Amino acid sequence: MTNTESYAQLPIIDLSAADRGPQARRLLHAQLHNAAHQVGFFQLTGHGVTEAETEALKRAMHDFFALPEPARLALDNVNSPHFRGYTRIGDERTAGARDWRDQLDIGAERPSHVPAPGEPAYWWLQGPNQWPAALPELRTAALNWIERLSAVAERLLHELLASIGAPPRFYDGIFGAEAHPQLKMVRYPGSSGEGDDQGVGVHKDYGFLTLLLQDQVGGLQVLREDGEYHDVPPLPGAFVVNLGELLEVATNGYLVATSHRVVSPPGATERFSVPFFYNPRLDARIAPVPFPYASDAPGVTADPANPLFAEYGRNELKGKLRAHPLVAARHHAELLLRETQPVMSA
Repeated sequence: MTNTESYAQLPIIDLSAADRGPQARRLLHAQLHNAAHQVGFFQLTGHGVTEAETEALKRAMHDFFALPEPARLALDNVNSPHFRGYTRIGDERTAGARDWRDQLDIGAERPSHVPAPGEPAYWWLQGPNQWPAALPELRTAALNWIERLSAVAERLLHELLASIGAPPRFYDGIFGAEAHPQLKMVRYPGSSGEGDDQGVGVHKDYGFLTLLLQDQVGGLQVLREDGEYHDVPPLPGAFVVNLGELLEVATNGYLVATSHRVVSPPGATERFSVPFFYNPRLDARIAPVPFPYASDAPGVTADPANPLFAEYGRNELKGKLRAHPLVAARHHAELLLRETQPVMSA
């Protein structure tokens, strides 16, 4: 569908306005409030991440995907019970359908936490990354990116909460040193040639905030207020930000987690992107945030096929088991059996 003028670009938010005095900050809050309440997506500029940092990450990513296939498969995420490492083209699923992309999943570098008897199964999500021995610079660039974007997302979350009249640091206690940030280095290799165009299928993110670095190829589409999916044109130097389901839960639906997808680029055109996910501790329980517009909140979107849980880790584990069936089958067969049973949010 051809974009109408009003949907030709997402709202553009300049985070540096928070430092330019009370009037600029009030305008920033008005823009953030509207974007988060009405759209759930926006382009973020003024974030302070330098071009040099961005180029270092992009170089490392391109060098990784240029490795011979055996070198990439040495990091196959099927070898990791923590869902870390390389996923081959077509091995990930969204809503049961294959995603035509390959990727490297990276998270905070921590030792394995094998759940003890009685501990929640989501502790499987904590563990070491898999790194390519031939590219030590990739580890440096990726872990630096996690650190830098965690700081940007923390600041953005403070300003976002302030924009709706909520205590800016209300959720600081569920992040900190034990937060569970993640990133993906993603390559969309072009069309599958089989008539489908699902780079990644329709979904919402299940954390707090996602900050996406995308190249100039395009393909990201967002469900807008008219009920149609619209392209998100790349904006040089900006991150595409979207709100996750936890912020929708935290505000009882006042802030919206919006469905989105990626359409495969045509022919043999490649698209590269790096989504960063700002997630709390795995054992975090999401309390409702007090804010003056709470009476206007419509309630959380109900989806029986996607129950939401009070503990963040349960939501992420549910998503990983569904998205990575090969990892789940090898390491977590007993959890797959539970996935088939009726569940209730708690």
